[in-house]
This record gives sequence, structure tokens and C-alpha cells, in this order.
Amino acid sequence: MSATTDRMIRPGLRHTTPAAAKVRRTVQEALFYVVLTALAVIFIFPFFWTVSSSLKQVSEIFNFPPTMLPAVPQFRNYAVVFQKVPFFGWILNSLFVVFMVTTGALTTSSVVAYSFARFKYRGRDLLFMITLGTMMLPSQITLIPQFVLFNKLGWINTLFPLWVPAWFGGGAFNIFLLRQFIMSLPVDLDEAALIDGASYFRVFWNILIPLCKPALATLAILAFIGSWNDFVEPLIYLNSRELFTVAVGLNFFQNYPEQSGEPMQHLLMAASVMTTIPCLVVFFSAQRYFVRGIVLSGLKA
Repeated sequence: MSATTDRMIRPGLRHTTPAAAKVRRTVQEALFYVVLTALAVIFIFPFFWTVSSSLKQVSEIFNFPPTMLPAVPQFRNYAVVFQKVPFFGWILNSLFVVFMVTTGALTTSSVVAYSFARFKYRGRDLLFMITLGTMMLPSQITLIPQFVLFNKLGWINTLFPLWVPAWFGGGAFNIFLLRQFIMSLPVDLDEAALIDGASYFRVFWNILIPLCKPALATLAILAFIGSWNDFVEPLIYLNSRELFTVAVGLNFFQNYPEQSGEPMQHLLMAASVMTTIPCLVVFFSAQRYFVRGIVLSGLKA
């Protein structure tokens, strides 16, 4: 159909020139970046306010109207945190729990996922559906039975309840994500290794695990951040101040009794900044693995 005939059929349609299309595309991109910038400012403002408050004097915290920046940055607030409470011990407790949880979750969930993805046996699909079904159970339902169990074991006021469960399966979501990723890998790799005399464990450890690095990195980030920020379980199982993790320690720090009655909000903000830094470092250092693991697990299953 010629251009003249096309204009006769659609007389109300205006012809868009390349210049007009370029201007419209430029305006759309400009609006898009303006919206993104506005959202970034909104979401980053709480963290900015926390950092700013951590460098203020006590009197500046309660100024009205509030000041955005401290008159004289008080970097000593970060040192005072370690003097007021055993914050360094809380960090060590959190690092220990995070290491054990992450190691246990990755180890056990990868083994279970390998079983679901590569082996055929009676009841496999039913077991997998039951495993996924546990994701629908709120944590509040199992909270009391777990407390009774750990109390019978004598684990109350110890760190065992915080990391031992991670060594029994690693969690339904971790199993699901790794299973999807392993199923996206060619079975021919396993068969070729088995023909060459490799055992199933060697296939799992030397072939599949190296190929699952994006998914493992994703789960490591989720396990680290989830365990580092966990507040409910340490609050329930830990009674001694020396065993607190940083999440519970911040709450204790907020209610820490001062004989002089001096407000401690500026020190709480300093402790919050130090608590946030490890999560930021871990996430941004492994961000590309995180995105890749989610994308591959979701599209190649």
C-alpha cells in the first residue's frame, strides 16, 4: 500500500518526524530520571538522618526546627558506644551466628536441592510439596514449640537456638531456589562425569556446586542479612547481656539506664550506623551475583 493510499485511509493520523520522536523520547527519559532521583532521595533520607544524628551533640538532637547537619561533628560518639555497652562483644556474637547460619543453610539446602533436582525416588514430589508448604506457616506458629524444645535441651540463654536449625535443611526457600537452579543445568554433565567413574558426591561437589555460585551467593546474602537483623529469636532465647546480638543490643542500648539521666539518642544512632554498615558492604559487594542468581533461577527452571 502506497503512502498516499495510507493517508487516505487514516486521515486523522499525524506523521511523526524523527526529530519529534527524539524530543518525546528525551522528555520521557528526563521525567523517568527525575522520578528515580526523587524516590532515591526519599529512601536515602532516613539513613542520612541517622548518620547526621550520630555526629550531633545531645543538645542538637532535640533542636526545633531540627538541623540537617551537626554544627561540629562528634566522631567520639562512636567510641563512647563501646564504653557504655559491650558493643564489640555483641558484634562478635552476631558474626558467629551469621557465619554458622550462612554455612549451615548453604550446606544443607544444597544437598537437599541436589536430591530433589537429580534423583528420582518414590515420594520425591510429595516431599518437595510438603517442603514448599512449610513456607506458608508463619513463624509465630512454631515459636512456642521451638521454645519448649530448646528449653528441654537446656539451650535457653545460649547461641545454639539461633544457628543449629539452619543445619537441618537450610529452609524451604533456599531449597527451592537451589533446586530450580540445578534443574536448569544440563544433566549431560552429570552423566559424563558418572561414565568417567565419578561418584554422585563428586559430581555434586566438583561440577554442580561451582556452577551454582550465583545462586549460592544470593542465598548467602539473604542468610547474612536475615540473621544479622534477626531480632525476635535472640530476644526470646537470650537473657544475658553478654550474649546479645547487635539487633537485641540496640534495643537494650535504647533503654540503657543512665544515672545522670542524659539522653542517649545520639549514641543509639551511632550504634545503628555501625550495625548497618556490614549489611551494606555485603550486599553491594555481591550485588551482581545476587541479581544473576535470582534471574537465572527464575527463568531457566
